[in-house]
Amino acid sequence: MAADPNPAADAYRASIAKTMKRVDIEHRPIDLAPGASDETLAERLASLNGDPAVTGVLVLMPLPERMDAGIVSEQLNPLKDVDGVTVINAGRLHLGLPCLAPSTPSGGIALLAHYDIPMDGARAVVVGRSNVVGRPLAALLQRRNATVTVCHSGTRDLPAYTRNADIVALAIGKPGFLTPDDISPGTTVLDFGINVVGDRITGDAQFDSLLGVAGAITPVPGGTGPITALMLARNTIAAGIAGLHNDLDSIPPFAHWQQLDREARPVDD
Repeated sequence: MAADPNPAADAYRASIAKTMKRVDIEHRPIDLAPGASDETLAERLASLNGDPAVTGVLVLMPLPERMDAGIVSEQLNPLKDVDGVTVINAGRLHLGLPCLAPSTPSGGIALLAHYDIPMDGARAVVVGRSNVVGRPLAALLQRRNATVTVCHSGTRDLPAYTRNADIVALAIGKPGFLTPDDISPGTTVLDFGINVVGDRITGDAQFDSLLGVAGAITPVPGGTGPITALMLARNTIAAGIAGLHNDLDSIPPFAHWQQLDREARPVDD
C-alpha cells in the first residue's frame, strides 16, 4: 500500500511485484489518493485487517511527513504485518520470540548465512537506527551471537568504529558515504542504501572504490534489494501460518528456514 510517490519506494514496489509473480503469490497494490489523511489510512488498514482473503499487508515507507507512522505500527494486525513494523512484532523480535521480522534486515542476515560469512563472535557495526532496518538488523545479528554497535548521526568519529568491524551494514540514505578509508581490508559490507541520483540508483557505499578492499560487498542495485523482496514473500507464507493458528508463536524458527535454504542451494554454489 502506498501514499505519495517516492522514487526509492517505487523501485522497491516494482521489485515486490516482480518477485510475488515469480513465486505465485497474489499481489494486490493499493494506492491512497495524493494528500490522503491519517483517517483514510486507518480506515484502509481496518478494512485489510478484517479481510480474510488478505494474508499480509505492507505499507511502503517512509510515509509522507504529514502522516502519522504510528497508525501503522499500532493499528495494523500483527498477524498480517509482513514487514515487522508493528509494536508487537518489533517487541517480540527484541525479546527473541517468534515474530514477523522486517524483510530488509532479514534479507541481509540471509545473505550472510548463504555466503558463509561468520556472524558468531563477529564485530558488526550497523550505521543507521531506523525502525525498519538499523534497529531490527542489530537485534537479528545479536541473535546470531555477533557483537553489535549501532552508529547514527550523533556518533562521533564513525570511522573509529567501522575500521574495527568484521561486518559493516549501511542504511542511512547517503550516497557514497562509506569509503575505502573507513574500513579494514577484508570487511564485509552490507549496503541497504537506496538513493536516486540523477537517473540511477546507488547505495550508501562507494562500491567501485571498495572492490578489492572489502572481503565481500553487496551492489546497489542487485544486492540486498532482490533478497528483501524474497524475504517479504517468505514472511507472507509465515503470516499465513500465523493466521491459520491465530498465533505468532506458530511461525517456524529461523533455523528451519536456514535448513530449507541449504537444501535449495545449487550443488556447485
